[in-house]
Amino acid sequence: MTGKRKHVSPSLRQAGIHELVTKRGEVSVELLAAKFGTSSETIRRDLTVLANAGQLRKVHGGARAAAAHGEGGFDARMRRNPLAKHLIAEKTAKLIKPRQTLFLDTGSTTLICAEALAKIKNLTIITNSTRIAATFAAGTGKAEVYLLGGLYRGDNAQTVGAGAINEIGSYQADFAILTAGAVNHGGMMDFSRQEAMVAQAMAAASARVIALADHSKLNKRAAFKACDLEDLNILISDGTPDGALTKSLHAAGVEIL
Repeated sequence: MTGKRKHVSPSLRQAGIHELVTKRGEVSVELLAAKFGTSSETIRRDLTVLANAGQLRKVHGGARAAAAHGEGGFDARMRRNPLAKHLIAEKTAKLIKPRQTLFLDTGSTTLICAEALAKIKNLTIITNSTRIAATFAAGTGKAEVYLLGGLYRGDNAQTVGAGAINEIGSYQADFAILTAGAVNHGGMMDFSRQEAMVAQAMAAASARVIALADHSKLNKRAAFKACDLEDLNILISDGTPDGALTKSLHAAGVEIL
């Protein structure tokens, strides 16, 4: 006689699956079904949910831990830490005054910031993100929006490359508002070389530079440097960097908000 299976909520089961896949690197559907006392079909649905959120990769017959060298797709990043990003957006909006000129680069955090900033009157916006351009164009602040040309990449709905970088040099902004892939003692980093180059150019053409990084990006690593800490003026986060990183930021003259 078989005992009754203990009911576990989908969210709790999915958290357990994510933990197990992260620990082992790769796990089969059959093992997960046995481990969590449910059917293979249920496990496959769980894996789809987790894969769509960028927490793992579905492979034939199971799942693999998400690659550590990238951030995942844009839609998955938009679903990651949304409350933190909205808090960062609120903090950023308090720094910006009507009629200022802003660079915003492509990112889930800068897109959420754009929703808050689009209410501020008469801004001039220069961006390489078609999503950010559309957000400001539809906003109540009546921003004047300049969309940079260059090589178009549909995955992130952005322009990159020499064309975009050359255009950036023809502007001067009050602030560059830049999304960070990671912030550590070496500076602000990105997972994409092309996006790091856009951020570098925006920082160089701005009076002040704001880095946006939720708590999950502090003391993390990414392959490509966008800015040295000394190039930043303000770091806006929902969390407080640890003591060593705070010390490095303060030594570089970076204000932490």
